[in-house]
Amino acid sequence: MTRIALLSAVSSLLLLSACGNNDDAIENQPPAVPDETAADIEATSTDNDLVPDDIASSEAAEGSLEWAVAGDWRGEDRERDAWRNPRETLEFFGVDPSGTIVEIWPGSGWYTRVIAPWVAANGGQYIAATFPEDSPSEARRNARASFLEEFSGNPLYGEVRAGDFSADASAIAPEGSVDAILTFRNIHNWMSGGFAERAFADFHTALRPGGILGVVEHRLPDTREQDPRASSGYVQEAYVIALATEAGFEFVGRSDVNANPADDADHPFGVWTLPPVGRTSPFGEAEDPSFDRAPYDAIGESDRMTLLFRKPVRERSPAGTPDGETE
Repeated sequence: MTRIALLSAVSSLLLLSACGNNDDAIENQPPAVPDETAADIEATSTDNDLVPDDIASSEAAEGSLEWAVAGDWRGEDRERDAWRNPRETLEFFGVDPSGTIVEIWPGSGWYTRVIAPWVAANGGQYIAATFPEDSPSEARRNARASFLEEFSGNPLYGEVRAGDFSADASAIAPEGSVDAILTFRNIHNWMSGGFAERAFADFHTALRPGGILGVVEHRLPDTREQDPRASSGYVQEAYVIALATEAGFEFVGRSDVNANPADDADHPFGVWTLPPVGRTSPFGEAEDPSFDRAPYDAIGESDRMTLLFRKPVRERSPAGTPDGETE
């Protein structure tokens, strides 16, 4: 049994034993029950007052990535650039802003405020793969509506389109129509919901041959045991690579641009112990004013893997040769 299959089997047993409603989950909270995800709250986080001063929007060429990162429309979002490194991350992914770019679960739009203006200024198409409009969850319907209310109809962001992505829907975009798919700190949620493998398969289907998949996720050291539901919010890099390669992707490379060596991924309330969430008690319980946050605030935001994959231009046959050819 493969590593992925073994984890999936364990995850399935956990899912069957779980109960409750998943409607109110957000990216910055631990998944208490399966399929618990939704919009993140990072746009309201101001834990790290670090605004880059090496780029001024007036000095960057309009339509450049530097211009989009420095845009004054981003407001307080820029306070987290020192941890998120949007310019360096998108440069590593090699995103072509004139193409069709999909962001999976954009949440409140932290990355959207960088990517959408950049793509619009270069004649590309930005697609937000968010929760379905007919989701049975009111919270998810509201998250979708709030996102589209902000980003649709604003010339700065261009013609923002919405695709559907959830445990029960995968209408991201027409098959083979996408040049790049980007996902930021979402895989632990899909593991919680038991559909991580299907997610990567959906991405492979939506991408054109040669299209890229860029992944950022909280990183669990490979020496630590992987919880199939990723309840700590951390995921092994090797596990993500296995998910992608089993879905048919080629692994292109990794970057340490979002690495934080000070984070050992061992915290009492998972990744949410660290900034910007800064939990002081288990999820669902009242905050503990006696909890000493100082050592966790000193760590900063989580250690994150930054991985690049590509859909092969020519798919390989089961025998391992392109299009069934013989060597």
